[in-house]
Formats: sequence, structure tokens, C-alpha cells
Amino acid sequence: MQQNTQISEPPQRHGVMQLAMVVDDSKLQRRILSASLRKWGFSVVDAASSPEAIEKCKDRLPDLVLSDWVMPGMSGLEFCREFRALSETQYGYFILLTSKSEKAEVAKGLDSGADDFLSKPVDVHELRARIAAGERILEMQRQLTDKNLIITHTLNELQRVYDLLDKDLIEAKKLQQSLVRERTRDFEGGKLSLLLRSSGHVGGDLVGFFPVNDTKLGLFGIDVSGHGISSALMTARLAGYLSAAVPDQNIALTRNSDGDYTMRPPEQVVSELNDLVLSEMETEHYFTLLLAKVDLKSGNVEMCQAGHPHPVVQRRDGTIEQNGPGGFPVGLMAKVEYKKFEVDLHPGDRLLILSDGVTECPDPVGALLEEEGLANMLYALREVSGPPLLEAILWKLSEFSGHAEFPDDVSGILFEFTGR
Repeated sequence: MQQNTQISEPPQRHGVMQLAMVVDDSKLQRRILSASLRKWGFSVVDAASSPEAIEKCKDRLPDLVLSDWVMPGMSGLEFCREFRALSETQYGYFILLTSKSEKAEVAKGLDSGADDFLSKPVDVHELRARIAAGERILEMQRQLTDKNLIITHTLNELQRVYDLLDKDLIEAKKLQQSLVRERTRDFEGGKLSLLLRSSGHVGGDLVGFFPVNDTKLGLFGIDVSGHGISSALMTARLAGYLSAAVPDQNIALTRNSDGDYTMRPPEQVVSELNDLVLSEMETEHYFTLLLAKVDLKSGNVEMCQAGHPHPVVQRRDGTIEQNGPGGFPVGLMAKVEYKKFEVDLHPGDRLLILSDGVTECPDPVGALLEEEGLANMLYALREVSGPPLLEAILWKLSEFSGHAEFPDDVSGILFEFTGR
């Protein structure tokens, strides 16, 4: 008849091992081992069989198990397997007590989940040394578990913050894209198409236009240095300086006495922007700019290039002209002299203002598209017009780079002159 053994109250014990279980069909062996364990400060529970031990483990999993190998019914080996299946988070140190010494038997015990072996009869000094070694292992394992829990918690918190930031960035992208209010518009004298694609959620490119009067149209392409939120914030501020929605706030426009607007010379506007950035915007960013004043009646285009890629004129027959002096970026140096240059468009000609995300797009081995590659691309697309042309440029860039995403923002303005 089995005798229930209650958990005893030992002297206070320091260490990760507090509760020990002794499993042996010999009552004498259980008593001897339990006495030693209590002497060392353990709380002890014992069981006369493996099934009884499993039931007691379900109530509270022990930190240390001393189990006989050979027992009637379920062996210590089988009990070890069942014990390991009880918990994935709490680890108990399992020592098999056996008279077996063959390597194959020892290997079988290790495969079943045992941590150590002791030969019977048990030497208490050796037992205490084995327990001390096991406690060191458990201490390291539990420290690792605690650190993993902290890491998991931190990663979960970082993921939560990332999700919030990602949500905010998605909204920021919508707001930035909304700065380009119209992607296409027909004028009496030409058709305008715009493209803005950020390399991330938000970027530093901006394209836009502002009608001046019935015969004049302002165009601008901007590329702020860097990427991300700070660049996007600067593009938003620059969009206000060249606003089409509020002409009185547009620094490129002046109001006549009759209430109509005229556009200031592009080089003067760029020079004023340079002064504004250096004096009023406390930022390390600078930007390239191409500002154009288009005469919708004659086809004359006055431009100022401030470090932006050369504007491209594609004639009606498909030939390519890349114009402009290059110029100095805005916001890098005071008292820079910006110059104006002009091109004349004829019916069937078109003007493209593209960011360096196009010409500096790399192929798989790092070679850039450059202006020659762009010219070849545009000649191949000479029969395509309007928004489909800008989309086709993106497709061609994807083919060239081997990727659907680009390392830099890509933006562009396409003005197709029809004449009046």
C-alpha cells in the first residue's frame, strides 16, 4: 500500500532548485535520498512509481528529479520522456539512478531527456556535487530565459512602435502625394503630366505647376537632399512658396494693378529661395531645382537650373536635346549667381524635367543609366505620350535596374506643346 508523502518544510535554501522529487519503488531508498535532500535545504516530494510521480508533477513541477531507472510498470526512462513533455517553459534537472554503465544504455538515457546519471548505491557526496553542477546549468538556463523574455517584450514593444510609425508614415505619404494636386491637365497650347514616386514612404522629391495667366505657366521640379521625414517636411514647406492654390503666397508671382499675375524671372526666384533657405530655414538640407516659365502661345520656355538634372527637349521627330548650364544647388552657399537659359518648343515637341532618381538609377552591377541611357530610352518611347510615357519610363527603369523599387525618389514633369 502506497504512503502519501507530503512536501516538508526545509530550512531556507538559496538557488534555483527548491523542490526535489525522489522516485523509487524502494521505500528505503526514497527515505535515504529524501533525508539528504532535506538536509541540504530542499523541499521534497516522493513517489513510489512513475505514474504517481507524473500526477504529482502536474500539481507542481519539481526543479530536481532523482529517479530510479528500473521500476515495475513504467520505467524511469519512460517517466523521463513524460516529464519532459509536461512543460515547454519550466525546466527540471533530471538525474537517473542506475546500475547500468554500458555506453549504449547511457546514450539511451540522454536521448530520453536525462541530464545526468548516478550509479547505485548513491554516494551522497557525489550526489551533492552533481546537484551543484546541475544548479549552475539551471541558473544559466533561467538567466537566458529571463533575457529572452526581456528581448521578446522589447521586440514586441518595438513592433508596436514600428506599426504606429508605419501608420503615421502611410498617412504622411498620402499628404505628400496630395501636394501634387493634379497629375495631368490640358491647357490651350499644351498638355501637362506629372509623376511622383518616393523610394520609401515619404521622400524629398516634389513636382508641380502654377498657372500664371492665360498664356503663361510655371513649372518646378525639386529634389531635397536625403530621404525620409525631414526631407519630406522641407518639400512641404517649399510647396507653399510655389503654391498654385494661393497665388499671393507664391514668391514666383507678382500681382499687377489690374489684378492679373505675372511671373518673375526664374533666376530671381531661385536666388530668393536660396536666401530664404539660408536665412530662415534652420536645416542642413539643400535641394536642386529646375524652375521654368512656359509661354503657352509661342512655345518659349525660360528656365533656371540649380543643380537639377538637365531638362530634356524631345523634338517632334524623336531627336533629343539636353539643355542647361547645371547650376548650383539651393541652400548650400550664399550669394550664388543663378542664370537663365531659354529653349523654344514647336508644336509636337515636348519638355521633360526629371529628377536624378532617373539618370542615377543603377543596374544590377552598379552602372548608372546616365543621360545617354535616358536619351536612348526616350527615343525608344517617342510614340508614347502623356501619363503613359511617364509610366513607361518607370517600367523601363525597372527593367534596367532589375528591381521594382528604386534606391532614390523618381519624379518628372512632361509638358507636350501643341501650340495655339
